[in-house]
Amino acid sequence: MTAMAPRALVLVLGDQLDPHHGALKEARPGVDTILMAEVVEEATYVRHNRHKIAFLFSAMRHFRNSLIERGFSVLYYSYPDGMKSLQQAVLAGLSQCDATVLRCCEPGEYRVLQDMRDWQLPVPLEWVSDDRFLASGEEFRAWAQGRKQLRMEYFYRLMRRKYRVLLDEGGNPAGGKWNYDSDNRQGWRNKEELPDRPHTTIDDITAEVIELVAREFPDNPGDLDRFYLGVTAEQAEDYLQWFIGHCLTRFGRYQDALAEESPWLFHALISMYLNVGLLDPLRVCREVERAWQEGCCDLSAAEGFIRQVLGWREYVRGIYWMTAPEYAARNALDAHRPLPPWFWSGDTELRCLEAALRQTLDLGYAHHIQRLMVIGNFALLAGLNVREVCDWYLAVYVDAFEWVELPNTLGMALYADGGLMASKPYAASGKYIQRQGNHCAACRYTPARVTGPDACPYNSLYWRFIHRNNKHFNNNSRMALPLKNWQRKSNEEQAAILQWADSQLEHLAPSKCLGSE
Repeated sequence: MTAMAPRALVLVLGDQLDPHHGALKEARPGVDTILMAEVVEEATYVRHNRHKIAFLFSAMRHFRNSLIERGFSVLYYSYPDGMKSLQQAVLAGLSQCDATVLRCCEPGEYRVLQDMRDWQLPVPLEWVSDDRFLASGEEFRAWAQGRKQLRMEYFYRLMRRKYRVLLDEGGNPAGGKWNYDSDNRQGWRNKEELPDRPHTTIDDITAEVIELVAREFPDNPGDLDRFYLGVTAEQAEDYLQWFIGHCLTRFGRYQDALAEESPWLFHALISMYLNVGLLDPLRVCREVERAWQEGCCDLSAAEGFIRQVLGWREYVRGIYWMTAPEYAARNALDAHRPLPPWFWSGDTELRCLEAALRQTLDLGYAHHIQRLMVIGNFALLAGLNVREVCDWYLAVYVDAFEWVELPNTLGMALYADGGLMASKPYAASGKYIQRQGNHCAACRYTPARVTGPDACPYNSLYWRFIHRNNKHFNNNSRMALPLKNWQRKSNEEQAAILQWADSQLEHLAPSKCLGSE
């Protein structure tokens, strides 16, 4: 006869709201006790956007109620009931039940894992492997072993084959190509009708949380009068189906577009639901694949979306855990200029940057091109402090957890990992931004000029970046053309551009003595 497993106190973290994975997969109603806590340390270790805090607290409280309905006994500590840390909440929980073991799914962030490993507890801590993702850490490391460059495209193909997504009967990519990115780069010219987003219902729990967050976090960014997020698995599923029915057909075409008219365009807005467990990533990919099979969208749209979930999301998590904790300290381009205060207000005359920042601060959302090629591009060209920029990204976005934020910011946006992720820095002048949307028409600067009072600062800063970092890129074939274009300019023209760029940079991001700067 098999012995009964010991009674467990099952710790469920705020980004583990999935009853079918992690520590809850084997949890027993009526036997095990569930512990959830809104702790001060997690809510305050960076200056989180208030949408993020409200979303997490409300989602956690709704999840608690769903567990109770399934017959679980749940110990739940609401903010700020004296629980300053997870360990304090765990010790309080153990004192209130007869559990003989603490069970927890591996956390998604290294700092939490490191903290938990140091806990002193009266019972053993039993780890459960994190099966909420589609590639394990061991699987990613095996793929990365021996490779000089860790290009996402090849990992993505491995994942497509593993789960047989968008493959024909012979195991080849649907349509004959793995990647349709070249079909998905159209700029915005306001020639499409934008769908009205579904209205978010604010129930009593969410209303109470919004009031709490407004009271407890008065100085954090986030306009809570515009709260727009679903907080249950059912609501997340509704948003997914709405996206598939109303936006997917044009998602691919405009996923890189920048628009004055809308912060959302045709994007899905489901990354936050995936990242906390309200949506299952593989099922999301299957739903989008089915939509393509049924003729609801082009293959390029379906592939572009699935690549983000099945490819990029899993890839950045693999990079994070393979390199933690040293990755966070990388700074290949020696960038140390302080983060300008206007990153917290959006008060800048660069229209594209102002729009991306204000939307980010107000809503906790910006799509990937705004994050990478507008905000991140400025931070890269200006040489802003890598740690400060990463902390800012971690704070302001609803979907930001360090496993996904750090590689995207440090590696892709800032090239601070020296090319581990990206084959070249994602640096661009104002002409790229003009091509992708209509912000430039509303801006006081013009992307056609490099120097002078009305010249777009991105232009001179771009050439300054190329000049200052040419030694890093001499052996990079993808940087050969911009380096050659810079070298073709006369000494006089180079000097004028660099002088103007330095004056603009000191105006936009003033600094004191910066050593290598």
